[in-house]
Amino acid sequence: MTPRLSAAITVPGSRSGTGIVSQGVRKDPGRIVFPFIFAIIFLFLLFGSVRPAAADWKPLVERLTADGFNRQTLEALFDRPEVRFEPDAMADKIQALLRSRSESPDDIARLKTTIRRGYLSNRVIARAHSYTLENRVILEEVHTLYGVPKEIIVSILLIETHLGRNTGNRRVFNRLASMALSTDLETVRPHMSGSLLTPENWEFARRRCREKGDWAYNEFRALLRLADLDGLDPLEIRGSIYGAIGLCQFMPSNVFSYGVDADRDGRINLFAKTDALHSIANYLRGHGWRPGMDRDGEHRVIFGYNHSTVYANTVLAIAEKLKDRSRTRP
Repeated sequence: MTPRLSAAITVPGSRSGTGIVSQGVRKDPGRIVFPFIFAIIFLFLLFGSVRPAAADWKPLVERLTADGFNRQTLEALFDRPEVRFEPDAMADKIQALLRSRSESPDDIARLKTTIRRGYLSNRVIARAHSYTLENRVILEEVHTLYGVPKEIIVSILLIETHLGRNTGNRRVFNRLASMALSTDLETVRPHMSGSLLTPENWEFARRRCREKGDWAYNEFRALLRLADLDGLDPLEIRGSIYGAIGLCQFMPSNVFSYGVDADRDGRINLFAKTDALHSIANYLRGHGWRPGMDRDGEHRVIFGYNHSTVYANTVLAIAEKLKDRSRTRP
């Protein structure tokens, strides 16, 4: 029976409903009070930016409210002590884009053949091979349904979460909300390396910051929808530094587009092996994977999963090692 696509998601955490979507030793007082006041001011300046006041989130709350989310629920969420403004999320993203933009032709040429060799060690390949054997039935079913070889699926899972062992410990709510609030480069500039921003790339950085902020806003909306559908506390959903979730590290919006309820329990649970493996294959098929593709075609589709040439190179290299291991140690 073909698994149902794009149902609700479940993740570890609270199952209560959210309702987000609308439908000095001297006695002189002056010598004591003024240093005390200055100390308070200093501490405020030092730590005041760690957690923004509720008003700091107002533009984001207004935007979400206009898109149909419940204002009172949003204000209650952003007022919780777990909420933090984390500017490093957008700062790291923009810095990575600036570094990539400044790569020389030689650097770009070198990336075409670069592989993350740590994943090719005998110990790592042996573990991935064992995982393939342990999950042979699911992986063969995935291959039959989507045409994606088991070695490709396991290779992606190995890189993304070490075969499900590390799905990330960041509050996805904070990561995505912080980036969604950071559409203005000036917001994150103090948290960036001064040597990276130049008059020549300033406009590029400003434009990309706005674009990435809008991207994060759409992902944040998807996160809230997912939490609401499954009655989860959105602040308890954990993931990567940029907000990817589950064993397969999907961005929240991709759960709606490519997530698979493979075990047919009524919800897409990317923290469950069966749903995650089917979802990886469904994503690849949705991005053009076809049986019998040549290596360039496979590389192009895998690049769509994670926009990194080195990533795609490494997935294919791991898959080849796993095929070799299967031939010699079935």
